[in-house]
Amino acid sequence: MYRSLSSFVPNAADILALEVEELAGILLLHLSSCEGVNPVYQYGGISQQNFFNSLNPTSSQTRPEYGDRQPEVNQALMEAWTWLQSEGFLVRNAASIGQFLISRRGQRLKSREDFEAYRKANLLPKAHLHPLLATKVYPAFLRGDYDTAIFQAFKEVEVAVRHAGQIPHDLVGTKLMRAAFATAKNNQPAGPLTDAQLPSGEQEAMGHLFTGAFGLYRNSTGHRHVPTEPEEAAEVIMFASQLLRIVDRLRLQQTTGPQP
Repeated sequence: MYRSLSSFVPNAADILALEVEELAGILLLHLSSCEGVNPVYQYGGISQQNFFNSLNPTSSQTRPEYGDRQPEVNQALMEAWTWLQSEGFLVRNAASIGQFLISRRGQRLKSREDFEAYRKANLLPKAHLHPLLATKVYPAFLRGDYDTAIFQAFKEVEVAVRHAGQIPHDLVGTKLMRAAFATAKNNQPAGPLTDAQLPSGEQEAMGHLFTGAFGLYRNSTGHRHVPTEPEEAAEVIMFASQLLRIVDRLRLQQTTGPQP
């Protein structure tokens, strides 16, 4: 069923305030509803030229959808169209010059919620995550449960460090991290995960990295730094993923010796 752009966002100021990705999602849904609607949809495809011409009625009796701000909206829509092409949602119709088709990827998105889920998934590519996080954390991120996702991600870091270092369960949190990555000094041995290949300064830096990250993002009594925006949450989860890969490397090093 056909839906006008203004049925999604009635006000010009609101549509201009959207980020290009957000507006692209609305434009895609609008274009999907244009199938069979002339003159936008012709010869089995969407005409970009006809689409933008339709936004500026030639009849003096017809006012543009967004009134005097229509030229600004048109520019924003062109940016959104370009984004849809770059992301593979709109592709050129090989059978008709100047026509576009909604790709198979685009056809799978049926609502603004579907598009938002795609955007989130694009921020945090599942294939780039440590396997533990891809299984246990990624679903929470897609749901928008960023505090849960980050908490779970650093819980996995804690479990991995304890297991790799064979550290008793009475040590938790930042104390666990300090013990696992302690440097050898004052007649005290190095921690079980301390990388002996690194200079002492870098060994200490590794300990600070794990301890600081854990204290900031996992500490249940000071859980005030959890991001609420998907972009920042994705970065924090990728950071936890990197910490897990470091633990994997150190655990392998324990059993096979230093890696080249």
